[in-house]
Amino acid sequence: MYRTLNRFRHIAMAEGVSLLVLLLIAMPLKYLAGIPQVVRYVGWLHGILFVLYGVYLIKVWIEYKWSFLKAALAFLASFIPFGTFIMDRRLKKEQQLTAAK
Repeated sequence: MYRTLNRFRHIAMAEGVSLLVLLLIAMPLKYLAGIPQVVRYVGWLHGILFVLYGVYLIKVWIEYKWSFLKAALAFLASFIPFGTFIMDRRLKKEQQLTAAK
């Protein structure tokens, strides 16, 4: 029943990790160590995960009839470091409450 939501949560976690790797590892390596190739590859991976995040966000928004505000906040969470982790915790609680009913 929660297949789409679970996939979205997994993609959100991967996207969040890729953002942190990009900001905390790849960017310092580029600007402090002069290794720009790391940003190219990590940025590319992050871009793919961001697009997947957007696609699954739309799927979840439609399938679970989320409000515009909830979908917008989920979208904004992808731009904030640790935002997808906070969102995932809330989605997990929501899933557990729904399953308990």
